[in-house]
Order: sequence, then C-alpha cells, then structure tokens
Amino acid sequence: MTLRALVPYFRRHPAKLVSGIGSIALAAAIGLVAPLLVGNAVDALRDAASAERLLRYGVLLVGVVALQGLFTFAQRWILVGLSRDIEFELRNDYFEHLERLPLSFYQESTTGDLMARGTNDLQAVRMLCGPAIMYGSNTLFTATGALFFMARIEGRLTLLALATMPLVAVATQVFGSKIHVLFERVQEQFSTLSTRVQENLAGVRVVRAYAREESEQATFRTANDEYVERNRHLIRWTAAFHPMLQGLVGVGFVAVLWYGGLQVTRGVITVGEFVSFNFFLSKLVWPMIAIGWVINLVQRGSASLARILKVLETEPAVRDQGTLAALPEIRGRVVFRDMEFAWEEATPVLRGIDLEVPAGATVALVGRTGAGKSTLLSLIPRLVEPPRDRLFIDGVDVRSLPLAQLRATIAAVPQETFLFSTTLGANIALGRPDATETEIEAVARAAGLEQELEELPDGLATRIGERGITLSGGQKQRVALARALLRRPRILLLDDCLSAVDTATEERILGHLRREFEGRTVFLVSHRVSAVRGADQIVVLDRGRIVERGRHDELLAAGGAYSELARLQRLEEELEAV
Repeated sequence: MTLRALVPYFRRHPAKLVSGIGSIALAAAIGLVAPLLVGNAVDALRDAASAERLLRYGVLLVGVVALQGLFTFAQRWILVGLSRDIEFELRNDYFEHLERLPLSFYQESTTGDLMARGTNDLQAVRMLCGPAIMYGSNTLFTATGALFFMARIEGRLTLLALATMPLVAVATQVFGSKIHVLFERVQEQFSTLSTRVQENLAGVRVVRAYAREESEQATFRTANDEYVERNRHLIRWTAAFHPMLQGLVGVGFVAVLWYGGLQVTRGVITVGEFVSFNFFLSKLVWPMIAIGWVINLVQRGSASLARILKVLETEPAVRDQGTLAALPEIRGRVVFRDMEFAWEEATPVLRGIDLEVPAGATVALVGRTGAGKSTLLSLIPRLVEPPRDRLFIDGVDVRSLPLAQLRATIAAVPQETFLFSTTLGANIALGRPDATETEIEAVARAAGLEQELEELPDGLATRIGERGITLSGGQKQRVALARALLRRPRILLLDDCLSAVDTATEERILGHLRREFEGRTVFLVSHRVSAVRGADQIVVLDRGRIVERGRHDELLAAGGAYSELARLQRLEEELEAV
C-alpha cells in the first residue's frame, strides 16, 4: 500500500504523534461533557432550580469549553508541526535522491514535472500527514463518544439517527474514488504547465531570437485553460460531495426530531435528555462531513505520494556496492582494458579500448563527432557505470573505489557548461567553497578570464544571471575551466571545453594551462590539432575504436586519420586568411 511508505517518517517522531492524538482524545472527551451539562440544566429549569445552581452549570460549561479549546490548540500545534517535519524530511530525501539518479533518468523526465512533485505533490502529502490525521482522529473519538451517550439515552432513537449512515458510506466511496482520479489528472497537467514555464524561462533567448513569443503564449494559454478546466471538474465533484453528506445527515435530524418528540411526550425520556441527545447528534454532523473531507485529503495525498515514490523508487544506476577499496591517495594512473560499452542494449559505442595513461601524463582524444570521446571520459568518474574489471585507477577497479573518494580527485569540464545564478566567484568556487579570493582570481586568470575580471563592474562579485545568461559561450566555458582548476584534481577531464573560443584565444589559454597540467593526469578532448599537439599521447577514435595513437609528429608522419585532420584544418585556416 502506498501509504506504508510514510511509516518510517512517523516512527522518527513517536512523541509528537502520541501526544498529538492524545490531545485530540482529551479534547473530544471534554467536549462530550458539555451536552450532559446542558441537558441537566434544562431538567433543572423544569424543577425550578435556584439561580445559584444554574450559575454553577454556566461556570462549569465555560470551564469545559476553555479546557477543550486548550487541548484543541495543542493538537493543532503538535500535529501540524509534525506534518511540517515530515514534509521537510521527505523533501530532503526527494532532493538527495534526485542528486543520485542517472543521466538517463533526466533524459526521460522533464524539469517541470520533477518540480511539481517536489512542490504541489509534497504539499498534498503534508495535508495527509497533518490535517487528515487530526480530523480523522477527532472524528473517531467524537463519534464514538457521542454514540455511546446517545445509546444510553435512547437506543432506538440512536438507531434511527444512524439510518442514513449506509448511504453516507456509499456516497463517500463513489465520490472519493472519483476525486482521487481527478486530482491525479490535475497534478499531471500542473506538471505540464510547470515544464512549459521552465523551458521558456531557460530558453528565453531562443524564443526571442525566433520571434516565438506569441506562439509560446498561445501554447501556454491552452495548457493553462486545460489546467483550469481539470480543476473545475474536480471542484464540481468536491463541491457536490459536502452538501450531499449534509443532506443525508439532515434527513437523520428530521427523523430524530419526529421520533424523539414522541418519546418526550410519552415520558420515555426527559426534555433535558432529548436536548442532550440533539447536542450529541449535532456533534456527529461535523464528523460525518469530516469523513468526506478526510477521505478527500487521503485520496489527494496518496495520489501525490505515489508520484513522489515513483521517483524515490528509481534505483540509482551508479552507487557504492560490494567490497570497497579506498586508497590512501589517488595518484592518477588510468588504464582501460579491452573496454566495451553500450548505452543500455544499443550498439556498443566503445569497442576493444586498450589504453594506459601514466599518472601525470596528458592524453588527447580526437576523432569525428560520435566517435565515443565523451563517453570514454564519462566512464572515469562513473557518471555512467563502466563494465566490471575494464577500467582501473592506480590498479584498482573504479567500481571498487568509494564514489566520494573517486569523484573528489576528479574535475571535469563538459561540452555543455552549466553555471548557477549567483556571482562569478561563487561559480568558480563551486568545488571548493572555502577557497580564498586570491586563489579564485589566480585560476580565473589561468583560464583566460583576465579581461573579464577587469571589465565586469564588480569583478568576481558580479552576478551572472541564471545559467550565466549575461556571459558569452566562450566566457561560460572559461568559468567552468577555472572551476575545475580550483579543485586541484589529480585527474582533469576537459571535454572540448574551449570550442566556443577562437583558435588564438585557445592557444593562449592552453599556454597558461601547461603549468596547471603539471603533476595531473589530463584527458583533453578537442577537434583542433592546435589544442592537442603538445599532449604526451594523442589517441584517435573512430566508431568507438582506437585507430591511431602516438605523439603529434609521429602521427603526422604516419599519414593516417590524424594527418588528414591536420591537413584539412590547415586548409580551413588558409581559406579564412584569404
């Protein structure tokens, strides 16, 4: 059952759960005293009671209401607080799990949908953990107590009052199931709406460049209309639910007034007992209505919890498992041994890769698009899981190294740079938040950002906007490069990270980086011969296989694929110079 997933969260707060439900029980029990006091006061009036006696009844009634109010406050304070605690913990678990999920999961999921699950759906689960429990428990305790006292006053009258309960149960089942389905449809459309907003905000430059504002607005209006319509459908069923319950309860009241009046005239019960009976019956009205509201909350909450659990139950593709072999220090020797890798069950993108890179060496990977260069790099930090006994660092299978140690010694600069909507300095210091401003500035200059540091209004403190929208593509790449350098990694992975700068700028930056490469194992992916010619070893990939390897001069002399690539690039440069 879906709701069982919440049991571990409740187990963390046993004192709050017990004291909260205890407060509900006490408030309900104290509240049941009031009808008895009113009934006794009515019978006392019949017997011409003194003013002093009636005053005592009034004082007792005020005291009962005040004490009930105190415990009602306590139950709300405790249980609503408990629901907030569970919401806090579940949100943390949800976010932490998202951080561990594989790249393939994000290729199949939209950001807007994941955001909706972490906001709207989580809010529905909170209502299930707090108000639903609070009102459900109050309904149970109040209804049980009221029925007990009603039965003591007049059993047949009680049965008559409950005659409509089977109809209430049927209506609750029918409406509850429908509300559950409708709420799921509302949440799905909210996810679609959130995705649309997120994509338009992230791609605002593209939308404006292609003059698609009106088209996107029309698409959004259509999605928004559908969201509103689904909500209206849900509201119609919800709105009809409560009046129906009230109507069924009202029929019971009419029957009680008729039959109860007869019992009073026959002397079976007193006027005071009849008044008390009606007060107890009135206390059943809210529980009967609350049943529908609680079921509504439970249906919504369970639907939302199922959506959240679908994410939480997705197993991370890469995680620590089995016997781990932590190393005292990672030096950076990387060995691929007959590596074959395929995405799921597709055609292998890497075949028979045998490659040994000594610690501190620089190896360059070149080849046409789709040759497998980026895939090869993603295996080293286990962004995707490599086959067992095929990839080794310092002689240890990477799958046996603790992920925390492995990734702490690696820094990667991917092709697609991502920057956060904070300052330039904070983006560079992402991997080392304790770095000094001097250290940050040093790596920024090493990455070729010296001109930007002088021109930006606040230097490193300049806010660069969401995803670095105020920076050019080349500037973003250099910020990402500085971020990697600041981490002082033993293994540095540069995946065509200077593709957005011109050749002259690239050569100048690489000149600075030669000093940063010393003592580090560097994997450098580039399509430009000028960027890789200084590498200790150049590896040429084609269709997932190594077709050539050697130093720059050796490969040029061999007259193979690398030599042809160099020739074509020289021709391009000559044509540009004309």
